[in-house]
Amino acid sequence: VQLEESGGGLVQPGGSLRLSCAASGRIFGIVAMGWHRQVPGKERELVATITSGGGANYADSVKGRFTISRDNAKNTVYLQMNSLKPDDTAVYYCKSDQSLVGGVRTDWGQGTQVTVSS
Repeated sequence: VQLEESGGGLVQPGGSLRLSCAASGRIFGIVAMGWHRQVPGKERELVATITSGGGANYADSVKGRFTISRDNAKNTVYLQMNSLKPDDTAVYYCKSDQSLVGGVRTDWGQGTQVTVSS
């Protein structure tokens, strides 16, 4: 699976951004997609995930501010980020989990920078 992210950038505190992640290639069997983020010197952390059935899960730090959604027809997952804070500054990575014979395959996008600053 190839994952292409877009939508990152610079935004002021309190602003909004929408990230997109389009999956292509051998996409059969994708059971979940999601977003993680990472800042230098820290481990990559979960932001939000969504299953093929639409069930969503969020990190406590983004609940009520971020919304994950997916368009199965376009093989695309979105992350709507509202009320952004400087602590949300990070590289955001799209992730897919694919159920295959023998196990689960995980793929990552190249990442997109989100900077929240005045």
